[in-house]
Amino acid sequence: MSWKIDRVDGAALDLDEVLGVYRASGLGERRPIAERERFAAMLAHANLVLAARDDDGTLLGIVRAVSDFSYVTYLSDIAVIRDRQRSGIGRALIDATRAEAPAAKLVLLSAPAAVDYYPHIGFTRHDSAWVLNP
Repeated sequence: MSWKIDRVDGAALDLDEVLGVYRASGLGERRPIAERERFAAMLAHANLVLAARDDDGTLLGIVRAVSDFSYVTYLSDIAVIRDRQRSGIGRALIDATRAEAPAAKLVLLSAPAAVDYYPHIGFTRHDSAWVLNP
């Protein structure tokens, strides 16, 4: 089975379809998926959203990022439905994100279960990231 990745307008996506991917990927456990209005704003205000769809149009994965397209792209979310994880979709989404801003570094905070994955695809650990929660 193949897939296609396209840059999309986050506000134009079907919110229920996107929430389904977050639930099916496991990322929904760490994102405010129960807060529909907040989640819709997250999609609408990300200035780089990529969607991976299979041949019949089913949403398989998504990237939500914020980029200046010059220096840095913050990859806020990368979600791929569980039954399609380890099939290359996540890596293809990361590659497509890089292709949108090839001169910019890519920065992400890893999900705990994925912390060992990112070094295998070229990421290096950065020990001085800080988070200030609301």
